[in-house]
Amino acid sequence: MDSEQILTLLAEKMPDAVVSSDTAMDGILNIHTTREQLVQLLQLLRDDQQLGFNFLTTLCAIHYPENSGQELGMIYHLHNWTKNVRIRVKIFFPKDDPHVPTATSLWPSANWQERQEYDFFGVVFTGHPDLRRILNVDDMEVFPLRKEYRLEDGTRTDKDDRFFGRDGHVGRSFD
Repeated sequence: MDSEQILTLLAEKMPDAVVSSDTAMDGILNIHTTREQLVQLLQLLRDDQQLGFNFLTTLCAIHYPENSGQELGMIYHLHNWTKNVRIRVKIFFPKDDPHVPTATSLWPSANWQERQEYDFFGVVFTGHPDLRRILNVDDMEVFPLRKEYRLEDGTRTDKDDRFFGRDGHVGRSFD
């Protein structure tokens, strides 16, 4: 099954679901859809006998602060084991409205993966059975994998900038 066959089947079975598509450099088909169509599309990809993408390999959030109105995104990596075909389903949405329907009803394995993306990117999975932070402390107010999160703690006093290549010390001797 190639990308063209997948897109043809999707056009027949769910014509409005695919907003756009492209093939990545690794040869994997990327399907772009909307939040409103996401769960229905994922279910079709999983349950349809011809498509058969029954394995959620992983899901991940991304943050593109320069994409005004579509700063956050979710990518679902799916695999058809019998035909050894992989695809990605992508959605993008504003960081001011980070709500995405949960995929836990389709794949129970999405539970902890969605919790991780909530924890690090602030994506709120509507309908999730236990949406709470999974690795960071519960009262943390930032989402550390967003690109707006500072890489360094400006309040730290336990470091000497000379050893971190700052303040013009790059390439200089410390004698």
